[in-house]
Amino acid sequence: MAGDEKRVKVKIDHVEKIYEGRQGKMIALNGVDLDIMENEFICVVGPSGCGKSTLLNIIAGLLEPTSGSVYVDGKKVEGTGTERGVVFQQYALFPWLTVLKNVMFGLKLKGMNDAEAKELAMKYIKMVELEDFVDAYPKELSGGMKQRVAIARAYAVQPEVLLMDEPFGALDAQTRTQLQSELIKTWQEEKKTCFFITHDVEEAIILATKVIIMSARPGRIKKIVDINLPYPRTQEMKMELPFLDYKSYIWGEVYKEYLEIRK
Repeated sequence: MAGDEKRVKVKIDHVEKIYEGRQGKMIALNGVDLDIMENEFICVVGPSGCGKSTLLNIIAGLLEPTSGSVYVDGKKVEGTGTERGVVFQQYALFPWLTVLKNVMFGLKLKGMNDAEAKELAMKYIKMVELEDFVDAYPKELSGGMKQRVAIARAYAVQPEVLLMDEPFGALDAQTRTQLQSELIKTWQEEKKTCFFITHDVEEAIILATKVIIMSARPGRIKKIVDINLPYPRTQEMKMELPFLDYKSYIWGEVYKEYLEIRK
């Protein structure tokens, strides 16, 4: 049925990014083209320095491409916008604000009154299971709890596209696994379009509908791998043959790019 067809949510149109340095030009991205459909969960893997974060920052509107464009719902990205929420590895919480006030912050910027902002913030604080810590300050929270606050804050402003740059990279394995499961559950409930950067191939396979493999610098899309595993994904899947086949293939492609860098 035509009405069930998904549409392009984010269009990356021949994006190039060149940095000028003391040693001359450095091409971070070289002609990246990608259509991300609505409600897709895209994970991006590749060697360090391949332009993953640069691409995310361009989609977020935090960086301008040297050439090419990014479109969200057909509208060219020119700066940041509330339709795009960003979660970084470094939490980026305001240390002088409580959990509740941190999550309410973006809602207040949008002009929401205190009562509405609090009600919506509490919805997402409960979603990440931090309702017992609403009055706590960031210094009183563990790393995993801080990242949950950052995710709740990003979700609370109700962006249509969620951009996540290694959000679980600094966490211990148990917390990381827990947050992966929570993120999958939330993504299924909220129907966001997600663009998620990771160095962890297993994490990419657990989360993604598609895994994008990027080449070594200059960054280009080398392969797009459809992950045909049922949701909800579980950690037990990691021991099953279909998962191991994906892992072997994707890691092999990424490793080839590491070898290119070392030549």
